Amino acid sequence: MTPPVTPLARLIAQRIAVEGPMRLDDYMRLCLLHPAHGYYATRDPFGAQGDFTTAPEISQMFGELVGLALAQAWLDQGSPAPFTLAELGPGRGTLMADILRATARVPGFRAAARVELVEASAHLRGVQRARLGEVTHRDRAEGLPEAPLFLVANEFFDALPIRQFERHPDGWRERMVSLRDGALALALGPPGDAARPGAPGEIREVCAEAIPVVAEVAGRIARHGGAAIVIDYGTWDGQGDSLQALRRHAPDDILAHPGEADLTAHVDFAPLAGTALAAGAAASCPVPQGEWLLSLGLAQRAARLTAAGDAGAAAAMERLTAPAAMGQLFKAMAIYPRHSPPPPGFNALPAAADPVPAGLPAGR
Repeated sequence: MTPPVTPLARLIAQRIAVEGPMRLDDYMRLCLLHPAHGYYATRDPFGAQGDFTTAPEISQMFGELVGLALAQAWLDQGSPAPFTLAELGPGRGTLMADILRATARVPGFRAAARVELVEASAHLRGVQRARLGEVTHRDRAEGLPEAPLFLVANEFFDALPIRQFERHPDGWRERMVSLRDGALALALGPPGDAARPGAPGEIREVCAEAIPVVAEVAGRIARHGGAAIVIDYGTWDGQGDSLQALRRHAPDDILAHPGEADLTAHVDFAPLAGTALAAGAAASCPVPQGEWLLSLGLAQRAARLTAAGDAGAAAAMERLTAPAAMGQLFKAMAIYPRHSPPPPGFNALPAAADPVPAGLPAGR
């Protein structure tokens, strides 16, 4: 085994040597947000010079359509003023900049909007201010105002820490990070909750941190109006091991470079929808990103940009919508008031839908 090779890996190994095996969510949290060595605390990970590229960085069309969808929802709800225009995990601020530009021609929208960004990284906060000017930053969704809320979360929930549980004959065992021959290695915790059903070898992932975020957002929308659009890669009621690392635009071992690689997991949309319903809001069916963007007029917008001389618009549309690219794996879901229509491109969950509760398979 290779000994720890990054400063954070050495710190994690020292902690495990003293305290014992570490839960995966604790490991992810340290890797991403450690104040001195965490991935998001020390770098700009976006674009060709980073480790990955998000939809807003691919084309301005993405943010324009997201902004216009939120603006239409605002109009459908009577144009409340003032209102909070928020983003969770705003990255470089590219998406919010495109939203603000696209909605500038919607009468009254910009004047009524109060921009708020939920961002944990001090480094990225500086990047966002450089692009957007003075904006209000919040550490958590709980800090957002009690007011009508129109919000977007693009590739936010996939970066929240997860726990993994594996089914064995003696019950569910939690996957942990331990040490083997001095190097970080995966291990299994003690058995628990043998009565909870599961096929042998089945793996379940639980993102406990997503639930209070959705509850806060959906609660404000239920009380004051608004809409939230969540866009991420994932499935409905997903299962299996989806935890992955990305470094320099290539897959990496999740334990190989702590603090120097992005760690993400597929989003399970069913618990998010269930949480929104429990908070008093309505939720839509998740729809593939490509289908959603095309329903909003992406092809027409790409054609206009191409006619105006944008040689990359057609390729960008293909990347955003093609099933082999981002079009199928990425999903979009809306949260909105029960008495209002869903935002453009979304349909309400059918009555037969059974959102999955966010319980832990191991019962812990």
